[in-house]
Amino acid sequence: MNNNVIEVKNLTKTFGDFTAVNAITFEVKKGEIFGFLGANGAGKTTAMKMLIGISKPTSGKAQVAGFDVFTHAEDVKQSIGYMSQKFALYDDLTVKENITFFGGIYGLSRKRIEEKRCELVEDLGLKDIVNQLVGALPLGWKQKIAFSVSLLHDPKIVFLDEPTGGVDPITRRQFWEMIYKAAHQGTTVFVTTHYMDEAEYCDRVSIMVNGKIEALDTPKKLKEQFRAENMNDVFLKLARSPSPTLTNGNEVNTDKN
Repeated sequence: MNNNVIEVKNLTKTFGDFTAVNAITFEVKKGEIFGFLGANGAGKTTAMKMLIGISKPTSGKAQVAGFDVFTHAEDVKQSIGYMSQKFALYDDLTVKENITFFGGIYGLSRKRIEEKRCELVEDLGLKDIVNQLVGALPLGWKQKIAFSVSLLHDPKIVFLDEPTGGVDPITRRQFWEMIYKAAHQGTTVFVTTHYMDEAEYCDRVSIMVNGKIEALDTPKKLKEQFRAENMNDVFLKLARSPSPTLTNGNEVNTDKN
Protein backbone atom coordinates (compact mmCIF):
# COMPACT_ATOMS: atom_id res chain seq x y z
CA MET A 1 0.00 0.00 0.00
CA ASN A 2 1.34 3.42 -0.99
CA ASN A 3 1.77 5.52 2.14
CA ASN A 4 3.01 8.64 0.33
CA VAL A 5 1.02 11.85 0.65
CA ILE A 6 3.37 13.84 -1.58
CA GLU A 7 4.98 12.45 -4.74
CA VAL A 8 7.21 14.64 -6.90
CA LYS A 9 9.00 13.66 -10.11
CA ASN A 10 11.31 16.00 -12.05
CA LEU A 11 9.35 19.06 -10.94
CA THR A 12 10.73 22.19 -12.60
CA LYS A 13 9.95 25.90 -12.54
CA THR A 14 11.59 28.42 -14.84
CA PHE A 15 11.26 32.18 -15.15
CA GLY A 16 12.52 33.07 -18.59
CA ASP A 17 16.11 31.83 -18.78
CA PHE A 18 16.33 31.35 -15.02
CA THR A 19 15.61 27.91 -13.53
CA ALA A 20 14.41 28.38 -9.95
CA VAL A 21 13.59 24.71 -9.34
CA ASN A 22 15.52 22.16 -11.36
CA ALA A 23 13.92 18.71 -11.85
CA ILE A 24 13.46 17.81 -8.18
CA THR A 25 12.22 14.34 -7.21
CA PHE A 26 11.12 13.10 -3.77
CA GLU A 27 8.22 11.68 -1.79
CA VAL A 28 6.80 12.36 1.68
CA LYS A 29 5.10 9.76 3.84
CA LYS A 30 1.96 10.14 5.94
CA GLY A 31 2.66 11.57 9.38
CA GLU A 32 6.24 12.45 8.50
CA ILE A 33 8.01 15.67 9.46
CA PHE A 34 9.80 16.46 6.23
CA GLY A 35 12.36 19.24 6.27
CA PHE A 36 12.90 21.17 3.05
CA LEU A 37 16.19 22.92 3.73
CA GLY A 38 18.41 25.33 1.89
CA ALA A 39 19.90 28.79 2.00
CA ASN A 40 17.78 31.80 1.11
CA GLY A 41 17.26 31.79 -2.66
CA ALA A 42 17.81 28.05 -3.02
CA GLY A 43 14.32 27.51 -4.48
CA LYS A 44 12.47 26.23 -1.40
CA THR A 45 9.57 28.67 -1.46
CA THR A 46 9.14 28.39 -5.24
CA ALA A 47 8.90 24.61 -4.94
CA MET A 48 6.40 24.89 -2.10
CA LYS A 49 4.20 27.27 -4.08
CA MET A 50 3.93 24.65 -6.83
CA LEU A 51 3.03 21.95 -4.31
CA ILE A 52 0.26 23.99 -2.68
CA GLY A 53 -1.33 24.85 -6.01
CA ILE A 54 -0.64 28.58 -6.28
CA SER A 55 2.12 28.40 -8.90
CA LYS A 56 1.94 26.25 -12.01
CA PRO A 57 4.99 24.09 -12.66
CA THR A 58 6.87 24.46 -15.93
CA SER A 59 7.30 20.70 -16.23
CA GLY A 60 7.44 17.48 -14.24
CA LYS A 61 4.83 15.75 -12.10
CA ALA A 62 3.54 16.19 -8.55
CA GLN A 63 0.70 14.78 -6.48
CA VAL A 64 -0.30 16.19 -3.10
CA ALA A 65 -2.87 14.41 -0.92
CA GLY A 66 -3.72 12.28 -3.96
CA PHE A 67 -4.39 15.22 -6.27
CA ASP A 68 -2.40 16.30 -9.32
CA VAL A 69 -1.07 19.83 -8.86
CA PHE A 70 -1.49 20.53 -12.59
CA THR A 71 -5.13 19.46 -12.98
CA HIS A 72 -6.59 19.58 -9.46
CA ALA A 73 -4.94 22.57 -7.79
CA GLU A 74 -8.17 23.57 -6.02
CA ASP A 75 -8.55 20.10 -4.51
CA VAL A 76 -4.97 20.34 -3.28
CA LYS A 77 -5.73 23.67 -1.57
CA GLN A 78 -8.75 22.18 0.23
CA SER A 79 -6.72 19.25 1.54
CA ILE A 80 -3.81 21.16 3.05
CA GLY A 81 -2.96 23.75 5.65
CA TYR A 82 -0.49 26.53 4.86
CA MET A 83 1.45 29.00 6.93
CA SER A 84 3.63 31.68 5.40
CA GLN A 85 6.31 33.54 7.28
CA LYS A 86 5.39 36.86 5.66
CA PHE A 87 1.61 36.62 5.88
CA ALA A 88 -0.42 34.28 8.04
CA LEU A 89 -2.89 36.36 10.08
CA TYR A 90 -4.63 39.72 9.71
CA ASP A 91 -3.01 42.27 12.04
CA ASP A 92 -6.14 44.45 12.13
CA LEU A 93 -8.35 41.62 13.41
CA THR A 94 -8.37 40.20 16.93
CA VAL A 95 -7.17 36.68 17.65
CA LYS A 96 -10.81 35.58 17.95
CA GLU A 97 -11.77 37.27 14.68
CA ASN A 98 -8.85 35.65 12.84
CA ILE A 99 -9.87 32.21 14.05
CA THR A 100 -13.47 32.83 12.99
CA PHE A 101 -12.46 34.25 9.61
CA PHE A 102 -10.12 31.43 8.65
CA GLY A 103 -12.54 28.83 9.99
CA GLY A 104 -15.09 30.22 7.54
CA ILE A 105 -12.56 30.21 4.70
CA TYR A 106 -11.88 26.54 5.42
CA GLY A 107 -15.62 25.79 5.25
CA LEU A 108 -16.19 24.93 8.91
CA SER A 109 -19.63 25.32 10.44
CA ARG A 110 -20.24 27.99 13.09
CA LYS A 111 -20.49 25.28 15.71
CA ARG A 112 -17.21 23.70 14.65
CA ILE A 113 -15.47 27.09 14.54
CA GLU A 114 -16.60 27.76 18.10
CA GLU A 115 -15.36 24.35 19.21
CA LYS A 116 -12.01 24.88 17.54
CA ARG A 117 -11.69 28.37 18.98
CA CYS A 118 -12.27 27.07 22.50
CA GLU A 119 -9.67 24.34 21.91
CA LEU A 120 -7.08 26.87 20.73
CA VAL A 121 -7.72 29.26 23.61
CA GLU A 122 -7.24 26.39 26.06
CA ASP A 123 -4.25 24.72 24.37
CA LEU A 124 -2.27 27.92 23.76
CA GLY A 125 -3.36 29.83 26.86
CA LEU A 126 -4.97 32.61 24.85
CA LYS A 127 -7.67 33.63 27.33
CA ASP A 128 -6.03 36.96 28.18
CA ILE A 129 -5.25 37.94 24.57
CA VAL A 130 -8.06 36.41 22.51
CA ASN A 131 -9.69 39.82 22.05
CA GLN A 132 -6.46 41.69 21.31
CA LEU A 133 -5.48 42.77 17.82
CA VAL A 134 -2.99 40.35 16.29
CA GLY A 135 -0.83 43.28 15.20
CA ALA A 136 -0.16 44.12 18.84
CA LEU A 137 1.18 40.66 19.69
CA PRO A 138 4.84 39.56 19.78
CA LEU A 139 6.03 37.65 16.69
CA GLY A 140 6.32 34.40 18.60
CA TRP A 141 2.65 34.50 19.59
CA LYS A 142 1.64 35.37 16.04
CA GLN A 143 3.52 32.37 14.66
CA LYS A 144 2.10 29.91 17.20
CA ILE A 145 -1.45 31.14 16.60
CA ALA A 146 -0.96 31.09 12.83
CA PHE A 147 0.22 27.47 12.95
CA SER A 148 -2.81 26.46 15.00
CA VAL A 149 -5.12 28.30 12.60
CA SER A 150 -3.57 26.43 9.65
CA LEU A 151 -4.73 23.19 11.32
CA LEU A 152 -8.32 24.32 12.01
CA HIS A 153 -9.81 22.14 9.25
CA ASP A 154 -7.76 19.04 10.16
CA PRO A 155 -5.77 18.96 6.90
CA LYS A 156 -3.87 15.87 5.78
CA ILE A 157 -0.75 17.96 5.22
CA VAL A 158 0.41 21.29 6.58
CA PHE A 159 2.99 23.35 4.69
CA LEU A 160 5.09 25.71 6.78
CA ASP A 161 7.25 28.25 4.96
CA GLU A 162 10.12 29.28 7.27
CA PRO A 163 7.75 29.49 10.25
CA THR A 164 10.44 30.24 12.85
CA GLY A 165 12.18 33.03 10.98
CA GLY A 166 12.93 35.95 13.29
CA VAL A 167 11.74 34.37 16.54
CA ASP A 168 13.88 33.72 19.61
CA PRO A 169 15.35 30.27 20.37
CA ILE A 170 12.85 29.50 23.14
CA THR A 171 9.89 30.25 20.88
CA ARG A 172 11.47 28.16 18.12
CA ARG A 173 11.62 25.19 20.45
CA GLN A 174 8.01 25.71 21.56
CA PHE A 175 6.97 25.91 17.93
CA TRP A 176 8.67 22.61 17.16
CA GLU A 177 6.88 21.00 20.08
CA MET A 178 3.63 22.00 18.35
CA ILE A 179 4.89 20.45 15.13
CA TYR A 180 5.68 17.18 16.94
CA LYS A 181 2.17 17.11 18.39
CA ALA A 182 0.56 17.61 14.98
CA ALA A 183 2.69 14.86 13.44
CA HIS A 184 1.89 12.44 16.26
CA GLN A 185 -1.79 13.06 15.54
CA GLY A 186 -1.26 11.97 11.94
CA THR A 187 -0.75 15.27 10.13
CA THR A 188 2.11 15.32 7.65
CA VAL A 189 4.33 18.37 8.18
CA PHE A 190 6.29 19.84 5.27
CA VAL A 191 8.51 22.60 6.59
CA THR A 192 11.01 24.85 4.84
CA THR A 193 13.79 26.49 6.79
CA HIS A 194 17.26 27.91 6.35
CA TYR A 195 18.14 27.05 9.95
CA MET A 196 20.26 23.94 9.57
CA ASP A 197 19.95 22.99 13.24
CA GLU A 198 16.20 22.53 12.72
CA ALA A 199 16.97 19.63 10.42
CA GLU A 200 17.74 17.61 13.55
CA TYR A 201 14.04 17.82 14.48
CA CYS A 202 12.84 16.26 11.20
CA ASP A 203 12.28 12.61 10.30
CA ARG A 204 13.92 13.20 6.92
CA VAL A 205 15.38 16.24 5.24
CA SER A 206 16.22 17.35 1.73
CA ILE A 207 18.80 20.02 1.11
CA MET A 208 18.44 22.33 -1.88
CA VAL A 209 21.36 24.13 -3.46
CA ASN A 210 20.79 26.37 -6.48
CA GLY A 211 17.39 24.88 -7.31
CA LYS A 212 18.41 21.22 -6.98
CA ILE A 213 17.94 18.69 -4.22
CA GLU A 214 21.49 17.72 -3.43
CA ALA A 215 20.82 15.39 -0.47
CA LEU A 216 17.83 13.52 0.94
CA ASP A 217 17.81 11.21 3.96
CA THR A 218 17.48 11.15 7.75
CA PRO A 219 19.66 13.65 9.62
CA LYS A 220 21.61 10.79 11.18
CA LYS A 221 22.41 9.12 7.86
CA LEU A 222 23.35 12.40 6.19
CA LYS A 223 25.79 13.22 8.98
CA GLU A 224 27.30 9.76 8.66
CA GLN A 225 27.51 9.99 4.88
CA PHE A 226 29.22 13.37 4.89
CA ARG A 227 31.26 12.65 8.04
CA ALA A 228 29.85 15.75 9.65
CA GLU A 229 29.13 16.61 13.27
CA ASN A 230 25.96 18.57 12.48
CA MET A 231 23.62 19.44 9.63
CA ASN A 232 25.23 22.82 9.06
CA ASP A 233 28.48 21.04 8.23
CA VAL A 234 26.57 18.73 5.86
CA PHE A 235 25.15 21.76 4.07
CA LEU A 236 28.52 23.48 3.81
CA LYS A 237 30.11 20.38 2.31
CA LEU A 238 27.29 20.13 -0.25
CA ALA A 239 27.41 23.79 -1.17
CA ARG A 240 31.16 23.73 -1.66
CA SER A 241 31.49 20.34 -3.34
CA PRO A 242 32.84 20.59 -6.94
CA SER A 243 31.94 17.03 -7.87
CA PRO A 244 28.86 14.77 -7.94
CA THR A 245 27.85 13.26 -4.62
CA LEU A 246 26.14 9.91 -4.15
CA THR A 247 22.98 10.48 -2.13
CA ASN A 248 20.35 7.84 -1.45
CA GLY A 249 21.85 5.68 -4.18
CA ASN A 250 21.52 8.37 -6.84
CA GLU A 251 24.28 10.49 -8.29
CA VAL A 252 23.52 14.13 -7.66
CA ASN A 253 25.35 16.85 -9.53
CA THR A 254 26.82 19.42 -7.16
CA ASP A 255 28.84 21.22 -9.82
CA LYS A 256 27.77 24.85 -9.56
CA ASN A 257 29.46 25.84 -12.83
